[in-house]
Amino acid sequence: MKRTLVLSTLAVASTLALAACGEATESGNTDATTSATSTATTTPETTEATTATTEADGEISADHNDADIMFAQMMIPHHQQAVEMSETLLAKEGIPAQVVEFAQGVIDAQGPEIDRMNAMLEAWGQQPVTDSGGMGTMDEMGGMDHGEMGGMSGMMSQEDMTALEEAQGTEAARLYLEQMTAHHEGAVDMARDEVADGQNPHAITLAEQVINDQEAEIAQMQQMLTDL
Repeated sequence: MKRTLVLSTLAVASTLALAACGEATESGNTDATTSATSTATTTPETTEATTATTEADGEISADHNDADIMFAQMMIPHHQQAVEMSETLLAKEGIPAQVVEFAQGVIDAQGPEIDRMNAMLEAWGQQPVTDSGGMGTMDEMGGMDHGEMGGMSGMMSQEDMTALEEAQGTEAARLYLEQMTAHHEGAVDMARDEVADGQNPHAITLAEQVINDQEAEIAQMQQMLTDL
């Protein structure tokens, strides 16, 4: 009788011990899962992804120098004139399709770059250049003398613009391509000055983009001139 009671007691004790171990294991698994989840939400990769997203949003660094300001203030009217030239050409009839496509591409590319450079100026505490129409914007930049205006290489004169307005058909396309080639060459020169002398990383990156894009477009225009 006593032996039976002892065995029963041991069986109950074993059952309770196994149950306790099971609860401890389950609790341990839960804690580990919670810890892993917490760790997964704070990994370095997640932090880097957040930083990359912030940079992709386009926040402009306030770090800049006079070369950065000059680059934006001069490149904006330069771009504006390129857009004006392209719009003038697109208003004409009898323009070869590949030249029409190219002119539209200039508008599509340089319009957003104008907005980007104006955002840079505002970030640096400068007035944006908002007047469209090429050389007319220079009136708003009172700090520039004629020597600085001369640095805007490739800008078309009023006579050049009038000649483009009056030309028609294939002749207008040819004149546009010749003028825009010179215009792009001037933009590349200005962009190279920014890369050499600028300080703001966003402005320098934009200048490098101008160099790459417009050098490729110069080669494209030269081929189109050959095809006319």
